[in-house]
Amino acid sequence: MKIFIIGYMGAGKSTVGRRLANRLNIPFIDLDDAFESKFRYSIHRFFDQFGETRFRELEHQCLLEVTSENENAVISTGGGTPCFHSNMELMDAAGTTIYLKMHPGSLAHRLSKARKPRPVIRNIHNDDVQTFIEQQLAEREKYYTRAHITVKGEDLDMEKLVEAVMKR
Repeated sequence: MKIFIIGYMGAGKSTVGRRLANRLNIPFIDLDDAFESKFRYSIHRFFDQFGETRFRELEHQCLLEVTSENENAVISTGGGTPCFHSNMELMDAAGTTIYLKMHPGSLAHRLSKARKPRPVIRNIHNDDVQTFIEQQLAEREKYYTRAHITVKGEDLDMEKLVEAVMKR
């Protein structure tokens, strides 16, 4: 059983992924952590040195490896992962995809309080973050909505999520 948690940055993919993996008693993998471990670069530093295009190429490679090397796992992806290199199709074919959907205002609030700055929004003024998120979500929704399961992040019921996963 492979389960991929997708959604915008700050939606809580890693937190939900860990909780879901614990409930299902299978390993949890954070794709961002796997990338940083494999390439020995923080994503923030990698973006600065090599840019997003190269990051997305190597992120795709990392996703392929994580998917093929793990028979059972809950895999939390980066916010942009589903939108590049046919990653959404790959994840949909390899397992169950879950879109952790949140309102742009909720995301902007979470990101403004985040411990680590996100490379994609670090140069955007706080007053403009929600508008940026709304614009990116408008582009990314066509990928995110291909998920097998969509849940609202603001009032996530873990029992219902486990039940939905088990039905698939």
